[in-house]
Amino acid sequence: MKKESSAIPLDVRAFAQSAGQRSASDPLQKYERLLQDVGEEAADTPVEWSAQGELRPVTGGPGQIWLHLQAHATLPMTCQRCLSEVEVALDVDRSYRFVADEATAEAEDDDSEEDVLAIDPEFDLAVLIEDELLMEMPLVPVHDVCPTEVKLEVVDEGFDKAMADKPKPFAALAKLRGGGLE
Repeated sequence: MKKESSAIPLDVRAFAQSAGQRSASDPLQKYERLLQDVGEEAADTPVEWSAQGELRPVTGGPGQIWLHLQAHATLPMTCQRCLSEVEVALDVDRSYRFVADEATAEAEDDDSEEDVLAIDPEFDLAVLIEDELLMEMPLVPVHDVCPTEVKLEVVDEGFDKAMADKPKPFAALAKLRGGGLE
């Protein structure tokens, strides 16, 4: 069975020059790294995105190439407090300025409020969408208020009894020294 390519190739320069717009609602299965984090049962979850290109004029130079990306997905994850399912909304709303090469992007990225990327003739919009959604995922997904009461302490009488019956490793040394430590 032939696997469909999930790439969304984009000529960023032409897209910006034509003030292009693209949008879609893709199934989560198209984004393999996201799917790994939430599980195969969420494969049909929609990932909605839109992209707009823009060429911004610059005095005394060529226009700047910009891409504005918006993406949204609501993913089922496991609440790390109560261990039940929690729906986590991921929202991306970012603009990127494109420059001629990687060295320029690296030099300008630290001093810019916007994200600066290098123009790549093989630019893949799907990779950018997935990267941004991955960065929006919480490290520890939790409900605002868990649907069930969460027991935050554990008392195991058998454990306490086993610890009391267990020989203490330094008791023998204490007896050799003449102490009665137990």
